Amino acid sequence: MTIACPNCKSTNIPGTVFCSECGAQLLSPDALVTQNITTAQVHEAFAQQRTQTITSPQVEVTTWASLHLLDTGQMLPLMDRNEFTLGRVSDGQPIMPDIDLSAYQAYAGGVSRLHTVLKRIGSRVVIMDLGSANGTYLNGRRLGPNVEQSINHGDIIALGKLKIQILLKS
Repeated sequence: MTIACPNCKSTNIPGTVFCSECGAQLLSPDALVTQNITTAQVHEAFAQQRTQTITSPQVEVTTWASLHLLDTGQMLPLMDRNEFTLGRVSDGQPIMPDIDLSAYQAYAGGVSRLHTVLKRIGSRVVIMDLGSANGTYLNGRRLGPNVEQSINHGDIIALGKLKIQILLKS
């Protein structure tokens, strides 16, 4: 169940305190309850936490590749799916990429809204330009639109001017 903003009517995920679109407060002040906590209660809670054995289930992470953003050094892992579109989100655009590069200066770097796609096909990984305005480059060579090209561990792709190193899990 989503929460509708009383101000701008946009939908927000449950538990949201402020609207993600306009910043309006979503919960009434009555819903926010505070209480006094004594120092003794805090010490007791920490003591209980130390004596409890916390076990978490082992979750196998199925990361098959990571994108190493060369300008910032950040790593974006690819997991759970075999295909990802890369691009940037634009206001009013109904189609969104799987991996939004907007936070990494994608607009200034010339990244299209839907720029390229990375696919894992068996043991191969391929990239395909989706007709981007500023092109997709593999190790300095511009790729033709809508043609799959195999990529290898360590290859450098450029979406416009945004350079990304592909790190494949063997």
